[in-house]
Amino acid sequence: MHAYATPLARLMIATIFLLSAVGNKIPNFGGVAEYMASAGVPLPKLMLAGAIVFLIVGGLSVLLGLYARVGAGLLLVFLMLATYYFHAFWMFEGQEQELQMIQFMKNLSLMGTMVFLISNGSGAGSLDAWLAGRAGAKSSESRDRLEGDKAAGHPG
Repeated sequence: MHAYATPLARLMIATIFLLSAVGNKIPNFGGVAEYMASAGVPLPKLMLAGAIVFLIVGGLSVLLGLYARVGAGLLLVFLMLATYYFHAFWMFEGQEQELQMIQFMKNLSLMGTMVFLISNGSGAGSLDAWLAGRAGAKSSESRDRLEGDKAAGHPG
C-alpha cells in the first residue's frame, strides 16, 4: 500500500484543479469571466486565461510529480488570488457567510497542501524521483568510470 499512497495522494490533490479548469472554466469561459469582473478582478479574461494555465500546468505537474514544487507554487498563487477575490466570508452575512467560510477554509487547507508539496517535493512514485534516480545513476556511472580509468593508469 505504501508504494501507492503518494501517487494516489497526488491524484486526489490534482483532481480538483484539473476538473475546475476542464469542467468549468474552459467550457464556461465567458460566464466565468463575467463573474470575475463582477467580483472586481482586473482584466478578467486575461486573468481567467492565466488561471486556466496555472490550473492545468500546476495540476498536471502535481499529478505526475514532475517539477511538482513549481506546479504547487502555481496552484498556491491561484488559491491565494481565488480566496481573496471570491471567498472573503467576512463581507457576507447569514448562510452566505457560512458557505463562503467553508470555501475559504477549503482553500486554506489546499494552500497548506501546496506549501507541504513545495517544502517536501512530490515523493515516491513521481517523475521527479525517477529523474533524480537516473541522474544519480549517471553520476555514479561517471564516477565509477573515472575511478576505473585512474586505477588503470589513465589520467582523469
